[in-house]
Amino acid sequence: MNSGHLPSQSSPPNSETPLEKTLGIIKPEAVTAGHVEAILDLIQQHGLKIEKKRKLSLTRELAAAFYEIHQQKPFFNDLVSYMTSGEIIVLIISGANAVAKYRALMGSTDPLQAEPGTIRKIFGESIERNAVHGSDSTENASREIAFFFKDV
Repeated sequence: MNSGHLPSQSSPPNSETPLEKTLGIIKPEAVTAGHVEAILDLIQQHGLKIEKKRKLSLTRELAAAFYEIHQQKPFFNDLVSYMTSGEIIVLIISGANAVAKYRALMGSTDPLQAEPGTIRKIFGESIERNAVHGSDSTENASREIAFFFKDV
């Protein structure tokens, strides 16, 4: 698959580049539309490794707990409803600078504003249905990974 303007990141990390883990979520509409394998391929083509993968359906309670940081925002109930509308795939993604690299690969929250070749530009439908989630910091990555992968 052509990755557009995103440079290939398949070169090996140098010894000074920190290896990180981040959480990725393939959201319900992307799972339902059959985009899982294509998204996983893009992640790997950009030098990141899928360490663990789990398919699940979120309950309202789990979705509300995961998105607790947004609880006071007007979109919270819609977000919880959306994330419980179908199966999701949760991923542990690792690699050099994995948080920043995966966030760049995801693209802008709004698929219309996302760079060509990004996951959201290719597979996102709207700001609300933008195909994927990724941790925004190494601290949140640790918290989010622990939320979905208690055994890690």
